[in-house]
This record gives sequence, C-alpha cells and structure tokens, in this order.
Amino acid sequence: MAEHLLIRAAFRQPVERTPVWMMRQAGRYLPEYRAVREKADFLTMCKTPELAAEVSLQPLELVGVDAVIFFSDILTMLEPMGLELTFGEGEGPRFPHPVRTAADVARLRVVDPAEGLAFVGEALRLCRERIAGRVPLLGFSGAPYTLATYAVEGCTGKNFNHIKRWYYREPETLRPLLEKLADQVALYLNYQIASGAEAVQLFDTWAGALAPHDYREIAAPYTRRVVEQLHRDGVPVILYINGGGHLLEEMATLGVDVLSLDWRTDMAEARARFGATHALQGNLDPCALYGTEETIRREVARILEAAGPVGHIFNLGHGILPDVPVENARLFVRTVKE
Repeated sequence: MAEHLLIRAAFRQPVERTPVWMMRQAGRYLPEYRAVREKADFLTMCKTPELAAEVSLQPLELVGVDAVIFFSDILTMLEPMGLELTFGEGEGPRFPHPVRTAADVARLRVVDPAEGLAFVGEALRLCRERIAGRVPLLGFSGAPYTLATYAVEGCTGKNFNHIKRWYYREPETLRPLLEKLADQVALYLNYQIASGAEAVQLFDTWAGALAPHDYREIAAPYTRRVVEQLHRDGVPVILYINGGGHLLEEMATLGVDVLSLDWRTDMAEARARFGATHALQGNLDPCALYGTEETIRREVARILEAAGPVGHIFNLGHGILPDVPVENARLFVRTVKE
C-alpha cells in the first residue's frame, strides 16, 4: 500500500483522514511568495529551478498542505515546440504568433523534454529532495485541448472563436495539432514522473466551454491518448475541468484515477455516480475562503460528509484567489485535517 495519504486516497485505499491541498497553492496570497516575485518575473521563476523549488515548498511549510505541486505554468511546455510565449504584467499569457493553419501545425516540433524543459526536471528533483518524504510531489500539465486553445487563440479568451471556427470548418486539419500536443504532453508528464513526480494532474481548463458531444470529438480522445502513454505504475492521474460537471460521464471513460470537481458540481451526486470507480477531488468554492471561521468550518464539514471517508482528496474547486487571507487558508487545511 502507498505511503502517502493522497496517493492512497487517489487509489481509493483506506486512509486515516482526508488529504488536502490547493490548486495554485504557491501563489500571491502568501507574503513569502510575493517577496520572491519581487525579485523575478513569472517566467523567470518558472525557469529557475532554485526559485521554483523555493515557492513550491512554501505552502507545505507555511500552510501545512498534504502535497507539494511544483511551481510552473501549463504553457511553458509549448515554447520548445516552437511557440513564443510572453507574460505581460496584468495581461496574462500571450502567443504573438498563434497557430491558425495546417502549415503552422506542421512547424511545431515534438521535442525531448530533457532538452527543452530541463529546468522542470531540476525543479522537481530539488523539490523531492527538500520534501524528504513528508508528502507526495505532484506534477502537472495542460491537457491537449486547453493547450490548443491557447495556441490557436493566442491569449486567454472567452468565446474561443478561432479554435471553434477551425473545428467546425476544417476538423481534419485541427486533429493533427491535438495529436501532436497529446504526444508532447505524454512525453512531458513521463519526464516529470522520471524526475520525481508521484502523481500528476491534467488541467483541461477550457474544455468546460464544450458541449458533451463536442468534448467527445475534440478533447476526450486526446486526453485518452495522453493517459495511455503514461508510465504510471503507482502514479495516479487526476483530471480537472473547470465548469466540467456536465462532462463527468465522459471524463470517467478516459482512464484517469481521480475526477477533480469544480465547486458547481454536487459532491454527493458525483460520489453516487462515480465513487465506485474513481476517487474524487475538490470542491470548495475558492470564495468560501473569504468567509468567517464558522463559514469555512461549515463548508468543509458539508463537503467531507458528502464525499465520504474513502476516495476523496480535499481541494478547492479552482485555484486559490490571490487576496485570500493566509490565516483562512491555514484554517481551511487545519479544519480538513481535524
């Protein structure tokens, strides 16, 4: 049986208590993170193993979470493939030369992560060394559809006009992009596992904007293609889709171990439908951490009761917000542990 609570929960094995961590747990709500951020821009932090490892471990030391997820961004993986990435202050990620044609797709390279993303491997090795067995180390990647959305739109969008236009007009020329991204994601996650990641999470952030029949066509096959290539002996795979409650039936067919729920999804209903085959992760509304101590304790108790004692990893339903009081984050983690 696995040593760590989170790994055991992911495989629906008995646990003494529910493990807890937070998406975006290494972030601006921590003064210590902001101090590092003042010394380096976001991409420099991602690409400097010492800085990435430092901020990755802050939530373990300062908040008491049951897992460390290494500090990076889902989009750094696209740079070695041939896509220039910029992060402007206050404007988020941008690709100045988005992928819009079959010729653009043909120019993208599937590369060895040990060459183009060696800083990720080094950051993971540093994290694993400094964790010293206390909690598991999580790796992650964007899922192929979400990565394609960024690459095609060129930035964060709301309507996803470009990729949906491509899908509805010329799906046969979009599929090679998704296939190429799926193979790169699989290589990337296997590299993370080889570098020390003990569980991995796929973020399909923008797939929640798809109807179920479109998800089956344009996203699900490529997530499955990733999962089937993973070297995952003893390494659980978590899948998160923001706004993905209507896609859970499809998500459950993709071979992952854990379905990560956003806060809009009813935990008790999800447990009744999928608890016999999948662990569940989530799903406190991130805004609940603005609440009073009484509110936070009540919401934690509600979700714990709905999820049951086996096969549940407590998390937020999305990333922790940057202006949440640190003490409320600590209270949340402490309450789950109690």
